[in-house]
Amino acid sequence: MLSPIARGWVVRAEVPGPDVDEFADEPKVTAALARAGEGTLLAVQHPHRTPRALAAGLTLEQALPEARTALRTLTRRAYRPVSDVVAAYQVDGPDGSASGVLCMVDPKAVGSRFVRHSEDVYPGVVAERARVLTGLGCATSAALLVPVHGGDALTAAVTGAITGSPDVSTVDTSGRRHRLWLLESPELLAAASAAPLMVADGNHRVAAAERAGGLLAFVTAGPDLRIRAFHRALSGISPDALRAAWAHLDPRSAPEAMPPTRPGTLVAHLGPDRYAITLPGSGIDHAAVETMLERAGIDPAGPLVRPFPDGREPADADALLYLAPVPLADVLAVHAAGQRMPRKSTFFTPKPRSGLLLASLESAAG
Repeated sequence: MLSPIARGWVVRAEVPGPDVDEFADEPKVTAALARAGEGTLLAVQHPHRTPRALAAGLTLEQALPEARTALRTLTRRAYRPVSDVVAAYQVDGPDGSASGVLCMVDPKAVGSRFVRHSEDVYPGVVAERARVLTGLGCATSAALLVPVHGGDALTAAVTGAITGSPDVSTVDTSGRRHRLWLLESPELLAAASAAPLMVADGNHRVAAAERAGGLLAFVTAGPDLRIRAFHRALSGISPDALRAAWAHLDPRSAPEAMPPTRPGTLVAHLGPDRYAITLPGSGIDHAAVETMLERAGIDPAGPLVRPFPDGREPADADALLYLAPVPLADVLAVHAAGQRMPRKSTFFTPKPRSGLLLASLESAAG
């Protein structure tokens, strides 16, 4: 189910272009591309959002041929080719640390007992990512997979396999240090394959890879993975409808309320007003909020609802709904029951950095 990267490219120095993480929304990506100029990996990942594509009114399909040409140029100039390797990978910074294995995953394993999603997904996002993956024929970022048990053994195997200087060492704009060592190590693959894997971050990338035929993954158990909160921003909503939707939950005016740190409470900013709302005592808070939104006639997966992590509040939102981070034990319990968390309810950190190691989809053996 796991295999080496049969054909890939490792960055020579720094990833070409702006350091925009995987969660950046469309306006942020578009703004970063407008500042960046030509020849960036971000432009390859979002070819229809470059200034040139927007000016010409290009669709994604129309922009992909130029993206493929740009990717070939980047791999010649900024990368060196590698074959039949896995990567021992370490990332550490202010939001945790993780040691694991970068490798390929057979997309047919997704949905089986071996690799399962942890969250629902937005179909439109999956469809777009699948078209990009298929059009490029190359994975430029990795999903984060976590073993459901036996994580200490995987961490020890990675630490034991590392010798000498890393092939790549870099620090991202958030102060995280990323290092990777290219290896030919069946032992590391065996350690990463020893337990079933949960998709912790990158559910949309995994779903897209199922369609495109190749999945690049970072398999890790930490040792210091963390889950940050995912909140909700609402636009174009009726304040009266929203107040009516949560009236049965006994909202309290709370002008000084801060985002909650423990499950069970929702803090809502509606214009100048702030409310603290006690959510139902069983289940996942994000599911309770989705039910509440449906009562207000708002589609939780629709365009009026945008997820955002801590510190990234959209400036144009009419209402902000703050939820507590979901404990890892709750995520694992939902996963063990064969169920999924609501869309964008967990924000695992730290993540592998996009673009350090690229993998041809030909690497998806099996």
